[in-house]
Amino acid sequence: MLQNKLFSVQELRKAQENTQCVIVDCRFVLGDPEAGYEDYLESHIHGAVYAHLDDDLASPVTHNSGRHPLPLAEKFASFLSRSGWQPGYVLVVYDDVGGAIATRLWWLMRYFGHDCAALLDGGISAWREAGYKLDSGPASITSVPTANFRVCDDLVMSTSEIIEGLDSNAIALVDARAAERFTGDIEPIDAVAGHIPGAVNYPFNRNLVSNGMFKSVEKIRSGMLELTRSHQAQDLVHMCGSGVTACHNIFAAELAGLPVSRLYVGSWSEWIQDPSRPVEP
Repeated sequence: MLQNKLFSVQELRKAQENTQCVIVDCRFVLGDPEAGYEDYLESHIHGAVYAHLDDDLASPVTHNSGRHPLPLAEKFASFLSRSGWQPGYVLVVYDDVGGAIATRLWWLMRYFGHDCAALLDGGISAWREAGYKLDSGPASITSVPTANFRVCDDLVMSTSEIIEGLDSNAIALVDARAAERFTGDIEPIDAVAGHIPGAVNYPFNRNLVSNGMFKSVEKIRSGMLELTRSHQAQDLVHMCGSGVTACHNIFAAELAGLPVSRLYVGSWSEWIQDPSRPVEP
């Protein structure tokens, strides 16, 4: 198990000297799916490969799924193989939005049985400010043999399990979307506005300070524990619009030393596929 989940730019720079380190650029814009890769080609951290949220970190959408279903193990393993990662290597992920996208890859590594990923604090902005080397164009990577994967099903919850957990008051459901989306005042992405009755709102950017770096462990822990109400910390289940930014709250909770919490993979975009499910504005 990798003990240090949050790398500073100095720690990543030192890790680059170790050939058993793979760096992955996860920049992505929901409204412009190719913008992240274009930004990567223009400038990225030295040696980094690129992960596309839709193509590499998710499966195709189905009629009853959310917007970012989990990738199949074989597909994810192939992506890692093309990226040059293999067991024993550290995977360091980053983006340009405080880890909102990159933590999806961090979480997927855990879900597929490899607790060896870390997030770069401050992302590419912090790297640039430190004056470290940047590359342009695609990275030259040699593929490695595909690793074995096991799925950790205890890290996820289905829609039916969410319904059961809320009905029995067995879970504390935490929604990572912005407050105005949670309240239904604004909904720029999904067809229905509002939130799941019984959920509480904890926008993922509450884990960050203004420059996109993480708050202190003490402040994150305090904020997260406020969410538990009558529950225990291990009862926390995280969701968002499509199971991506919710991973940021899972990462932050673990960073603060709380028990491993679960992800509602389908999240809001799956919940609203069935009009009989209740919605609260």
